[in-house]
Amino acid sequence: MEIVNHLAEAYAARYTSSESPLIAEVAEHTLAHHPMHHMLSGQVQGKLLEMISWMIRPARILEVGTFTGYSGLCMAAGLAEGGQLHTIELREADAQTARQFFDRSPYKQQIFLHTGDAAQIIDRLDEAWDLVFIDADKTGYLHYFNRVLPKVKTNGFILADNVLFHGEVLPGNVPGKNGKAIQAFNDALRSRTDIERVLLPMRDGLLLIRKL
Repeated sequence: MEIVNHLAEAYAARYTSSESPLIAEVAEHTLAHHPMHHMLSGQVQGKLLEMISWMIRPARILEVGTFTGYSGLCMAAGLAEGGQLHTIELREADAQTARQFFDRSPYKQQIFLHTGDAAQIIDRLDEAWDLVFIDADKTGYLHYFNRVLPKVKTNGFILADNVLFHGEVLPGNVPGKNGKAIQAFNDALRSRTDIERVLLPMRDGLLLIRKL
């Protein structure tokens, strides 16, 4: 389902700053070689992630769902001096692809790539997060959120991608398993009083959450 008019998306991309050469290479490689290339954040959302990171200047970023490294490189650009980005990927093949790009970036020493089950890795990481980006399996969103929220600093931010899930959560549509999981996630966060949130209808929906 087309959520944002494709002409509007193209217009937004035209007036959004270009990707860095390395990030553009990640996009080109993913589009050419990955069967699920539609999962890539893309220029406009990637630049938004980068802008948010620059605004916050986080010392610690957690990314749940590395994919091929695009969004991680975007957020790493805004790290504070000495900051770290920890990113978790379940699939070894995608982790290897991301690692190759991370190793060529200016943030090579600041990015820590973990491969395996995200919930277990989140529990093992003894960090206080300034910024978290959740973009992994949709049925795990609420579980990841509940695991990570206690480790987020007061006034820290969590971003959750795909919260419109191809329009399946919209009235009149019939959601599948992932759409139902995203709807349950959105409903659970709507009832909480310990966060503030805004849902942006860009790309496939991006939820910005601030811990109170």
